[in-house]
Amino acid sequence: MNKGTASLAIGLLLGCLLMFSGAAMAGAMEGFKLGAGDVLEVSVWGDEALTRPNVIIRPDGKVSFPLVGDMVAAGKTVEQLRKEFEKRIQEYVSDAPVTIMLQQLGSPQVYIVGKVNRPGVYLMSGQITVLQALALAGGMTPYAESDEILVVRAGKEGKQQYLPFDYVKAVAGDGLEQNINLQPGDTVLVP
Repeated sequence: MNKGTASLAIGLLLGCLLMFSGAAMAGAMEGFKLGAGDVLEVSVWGDEALTRPNVIIRPDGKVSFPLVGDMVAAGKTVEQLRKEFEKRIQEYVSDAPVTIMLQQLGSPQVYIVGKVNRPGVYLMSGQITVLQALALAGGMTPYAESDEILVVRAGKEGKQQYLPFDYVKAVAGDGLEQNINLQPGDTVLVP
């Protein structure tokens, strides 16, 4: 294989990977459920008075909006919420399409740090286990101490808990009880 053919093959492979990751991201957002702390922009076409750029989902999971009042938003997709808004607005403003855009994510998050390929903050769009969190972070680097992973959790009265996780045992099918559901604010530490 010559240089030109190799470059073309690599370019095509990278293009396919980017296209796949974009499609995967779109698919993931399609099922994304809103949560407390998310910020929305809500607008009713043709009525500037019914446009709000910063509608925050409160800790109780609800939003407040003129003519609609309080409405549960947490646990719904953007499209489900848009349809419900539109239905309620129709009572006052007929044939007015509603647009809802997610402006800022503030939903529950977990932190994955240490020797993983993509350390960072990850949104919890539902229950997530330690193994799933590690997969989100792209797995561990070759130098990770996979049998000494810790889940750091804020306990009662601010005291931290350290929950051990042995990746080697978990993938071998032993000690699966340690593959716990993470809680918002948990940190997975991979030494």
